[in-house]
Order: sequence, then structure tokens, then C-alpha cells
Amino acid sequence: MSNRIGPIRDHVREHRRVLIYSHDTFGLGHLRRCRTIAHALVERDKGMSVLILSGSPIIGSFDFRSRVDFVRVPGVIKLRDGDYTSLNLHIDIEETLAMRASIIRHTAEIFDPDLFIVDKEPLGLRGEVLETLQMLKSRGTPLVLGLRDVMDEPAALAPEWERKKVMPALDKLYDEVWVYGLPQICDPLEGVKVPPSVRRKMVYTGYLERKTSVNAAVPDMPDTPYILVTPGGGGDGEDMVDWVLRAYEHDPDLPNRALIVLGPFMQRELQTEFLARAAALPKVEALTFEAQLETLMANAVGVVAMGGYNTFCEILSFDKRALIVPRMVPRLEQYIRASRAQELGLVSMLPDDGARDAEAMAAALRHLPQQHVPSDVIVPGLLDGLENVNRLAERHLSMPRRPARRPTLRRRA
Repeated sequence: MSNRIGPIRDHVREHRRVLIYSHDTFGLGHLRRCRTIAHALVERDKGMSVLILSGSPIIGSFDFRSRVDFVRVPGVIKLRDGDYTSLNLHIDIEETLAMRASIIRHTAEIFDPDLFIVDKEPLGLRGEVLETLQMLKSRGTPLVLGLRDVMDEPAALAPEWERKKVMPALDKLYDEVWVYGLPQICDPLEGVKVPPSVRRKMVYTGYLERKTSVNAAVPDMPDTPYILVTPGGGGDGEDMVDWVLRAYEHDPDLPNRALIVLGPFMQRELQTEFLARAAALPKVEALTFEAQLETLMANAVGVVAMGGYNTFCEILSFDKRALIVPRMVPRLEQYIRASRAQELGLVSMLPDDGARDAEAMAAALRHLPQQHVPSDVIVPGLLDGLENVNRLAERHLSMPRRPARRPTLRRRA
């Protein structure tokens, strides 16, 4: 492994570079957030290039703007016991993680970014980004951690971050922590012992506004008013989808059609079952995946969703009446977000009580088109996230790089 501080430059580089890391063990949330930020950065600065490091197995299914590209590291998946295993390769998880760490470091070494943004996991999956952070710190590259508005309940997040030795990294390595939300909705580190030195690095940006893609192909949509039902990636959304289907099976006279996008990570046998049930219902249509989900949402009369970060941003951006059915395990992230949003009047929530009464869901679906839209509630700065991310990035990018002393932190297994 090379010990040199950085590449030798004969001249000042004309174009600026941003590197974004997303661990992406499962689901679409991290990838979609990073892609949104990358697109906003290159749209503002025509001389910028953004490279995304991702473990998502379907990153190639998304379109990327000019000057945005990606490097895919070998995928992993989290097991029910909390451990990880290789997603597609028949190799040991430690070998997979070693390859990922090597690809990440060497990509960063050669790409030589002017700004490095890490999404959600401060040290990466099992500490795989630590050496890259240390290397870039020695080059004087600004390091930023981006956090969604809600991480988890403090009782779960505090011991997790203690075990991973996160606070020393936030204190010694990172220059800033961007929170993609607002404090009046949630403080992602509420209840966690955070040193004042780290608190001073936290900046709330507001939520990341979404738009429909101008150049993308328009997906097929029902020609009558419809409610969009989306469990995000779909890997843990089968209960919500089943509940909606049972509501239409219970009450075929529900006024609006339902368009269900099952998600690419839903188990194949469940997809098959749900597609067959939807085909038997005259007012329900289902498909497995749609890359242009924003367009489907923009044209819907209402949305039923689990309330992940990206879906919440889209609901706000397209000003959609929404019914949130939050996931309760293994994290309370969606429940916390939905509860705060319901208190503010931005959405309504129907918690999963385990019984999932079909009549209760049918009643909620009937009421959904009569709800207030999010814009009826005035929350200053609610959707200023991308504007503030660009402003914050520009501040870092415009400063001269000063090599710093290499911090001494040990990688956690």
C-alpha cells in the first residue's frame, strides 16, 4: 500500500471533484439520497465531477447526470442476527470487506477528491472507510458526514456508536456533520452523549427536495386518479402491501385505484403472490420496480408508504397527502419520523398493530384524498436541503487544502 501523501500536481486542477461514500447493504435509501446530492452538486457547478462509491446491487438501474459516475464495491447483506455475509460471491465476509476497503481507499487515492462526503455510517461498514478518512485527512481534504433526520431511538443508537468508537472519529477526523432535516422535526443524536466539539460541527440543512427527471422516459400510469403504494426497496414492506391488498379485497368499492410498486428487494415468491392478488382486483395495479418513482408520485392523488427518508422527502416535495405505515423493527426510525410529522400535520399515520385490520386500512384509504397537503403547514426552511448542501460544499471547496497531521485511530472489526 502506498504511503505517499498525495499525487504530485504540476498545476492547479481546473475541475473540482467530490467523492461520496454509501455503504448500501440493503435497500434504496442511501443510494437515492447520495444520487440526489450528486445531481444537485453538478447542476450548480458545471466544472464539477462527482463519483459515488456504493455497494448497491442495482445502482446500474438508475440514470445519472453527466459528470456523475459510480464505483460499485462487492455487495454485502445484513443477516437477522446482525452479522453480514457476501451478497453474491461465495467468499468469506472478511475477504469481502477487505476487498471493499481496498477499492474504497485506492479509488479515493487516485480520484483525489476536493471534498469527501460519507453517508450515515461514520466509519463505513465495519470500519472500512477509516483508512480512507485518515489518508484524505493527511491530504487536507475536507471530510463531511451526512446524517438523515432520524437515526434510531437513543437506546439503540448510543450503544451502537459506543461499540463502533464513532465519537472519536467525529471529533478528530470530520470537519462537519450535515443533518438532512430540521431540529423541530428531529435531532438525530437526541439522547446520545455528544461532546460540544462535535455538536458545534452539526449543521441542519433542511430536507432534500426532489424533482421529476426531465429527460427520463415517462412510466406507464393509470388514466384515472390513483393512490401510489410504495414500500421503498420492498425488502421489509410485505406487511404494508398485504394490508392494502386486504383492504381492497374487503371493500372493492374504494373510490380510488391503487398503484403498488413492490420494490426490487422484495422476495420473489412474495412478488409473485402480490402480483396475482392485484390482478384479481379491478381497482389495483402492481409492478415490481420503477426507477422513475418520482413521476408516479407527482401524479398520484395520495401516497401510502412506510415513511423512509427518501419517500418522506418526495411526499414533501410533491406536496402529497400521505398515509404512513411505519416499520417498527429493527429500528424505530420510520415511526419516530412519522410521529413527529403527524404532530406537525404534515402526514397521517396508521401504526402496524400486528392485527392489520382490513376495515381500518380501507377507512384510512377513503379518508386519504380529503387530508390536508403538507404545504398547508408552514415550516420555514423545510425543503432547503439541496440549496444549503451546495452552499456548504462551496465553502469547503473554495478553501485551500492544508495537509493535516495523520490522526491515530484503530480500525474496528
